[in-house]
Amino acid sequence: MHNTLHETYGNIDIYLFDQLLKGRYDNARKMLDVGCGNGRNLFYFLRNGYEVFGIDPDPAAVDAVKALSARLAPENSPDHFVVCSAEHLPYADATFDLVVCNTVLHFAEDETHFATMLRSIFRVLKPNGYFFSRLASDIGLETRVQPLGKGRYLLPDGTARFLVNEPMLLRYTQELGELYEPIKTTNVQNIRCMTTWCVRKKDS
Repeated sequence: MHNTLHETYGNIDIYLFDQLLKGRYDNARKMLDVGCGNGRNLFYFLRNGYEVFGIDPDPAAVDAVKALSARLAPENSPDHFVVCSAEHLPYADATFDLVVCNTVLHFAEDETHFATMLRSIFRVLKPNGYFFSRLASDIGLETRVQPLGKGRYLLPDGTARFLVNEPMLLRYTQELGELYEPIKTTNVQNIRCMTTWCVRKKDS
């Protein structure tokens, strides 16, 4: 019996799915999910022979993703999933071919915290490795968000987030590598905007 799409891909982020359809990560055999939650973005990688790692500050989430990994890829060590934060990744420099960081960076306390998380991620990424991120932005919502200070804003949906904008993303892109996909932003009924940011790390 053929696997259903859900069995193969789980509840994957649609923009990460897009990158898989394009074959972008076909040669990226070792990957890390920063803020993995219960593993919603890991089904495909676990089912297709990737060496999969994940971190999350929530112990219950890490337990859940260990169980998912044991079910889908018993050969993938449970020790690959650990409780920690994005700014303190417990890995050597240049360890991973791909780092996924989905809906995490907008929880930054300020831009210093954002930059610390980001540079921690790029430290463990190999030269020419791929970074995939989705995060909240003010792109298209500039007049609808209320500043709270330190780069954080109150959104129309009632949540408070650290928000990036396109010049900020391009500035960090220039520092860290180059875009391998144009910056794309989804506006959800003018209550929040989510931006997809895909960077390939510099070769040196």
